[in-house]
Formats: sequence, structure tokens, C-alpha cells
Amino acid sequence: MRLSRRLKHQRVDESLSPTEMSVLGTLARCGSATPSELARKEHVQPPSMTRIVAMLEAKGLVRLDAHPEDRRQKVVTQTEQAESMLAAARAKRNAWLTELVQELDEEDRATLRAAAPVLEKLAHL
Repeated sequence: MRLSRRLKHQRVDESLSPTEMSVLGTLARCGSATPSELARKEHVQPPSMTRIVAMLEAKGLVRLDAHPEDRRQKVVTQTEQAESMLAAARAKRNAWLTELVQELDEEDRATLRAAAPVLEKLAHL
């Protein structure tokens, strides 16, 4: 858990909360979604997601479009600005992790390489 917290602090844009970054990451992985779908994926209540989406929209990182089948709903889509910011954040985190891994001895790096596929599976359960 400590590594996870440290990773969350490797942000490019300090004006975004870890929760906002997580929502943008979900949109990057899963594509456009309704606020209700995002709330389920992020394990937050729908009113909380509505506030998060409103803040991201005000920052120009997402846009709300009419739902193609249900005009009562909106679909949240990340903007190009969000895509660029996420790419920069990924690069910063990767550089930080690479530096951290270089501090490990070869035996620990081999263990980490062997564990990586299992950790990847766990991340997507």
C-alpha cells in the first residue's frame, strides 16, 4: 500500500486530486462512460461522481455529451488535454519506478520480473 500511495504522489498536475486522476485513468482505459458507470467503476456514490465530473469539466479535462440512446443521460469523455496530461503523468511515474527498481539488486529485480504477470492479473480482477 505504501508504494501505491507514493505512486499517487508522482503527479504532473498538482491541482488534480488522486481521485480525479483515477477517473481520468478509468476513462482512458474504458472509454467514454456515463457518470453512473464511472461511479460504479470508481466505487463512489453517484452524487460524488457528479461533483468530480463537474470539476474535471471545469478544468477542461472532460466533456459531457448527450447519451446516444437516452437523452436524459450524459456521457463523459476525456479531452485531448486530459490525454496529454495522462501521458505526461505516466512518463513521470515510469521514470520514478525505473529509478526505484535500479536500486534493487539483481535477485530482487528477477523476483519482481517473475511477479509482474501475477500483479497484472490482480490489477484487473
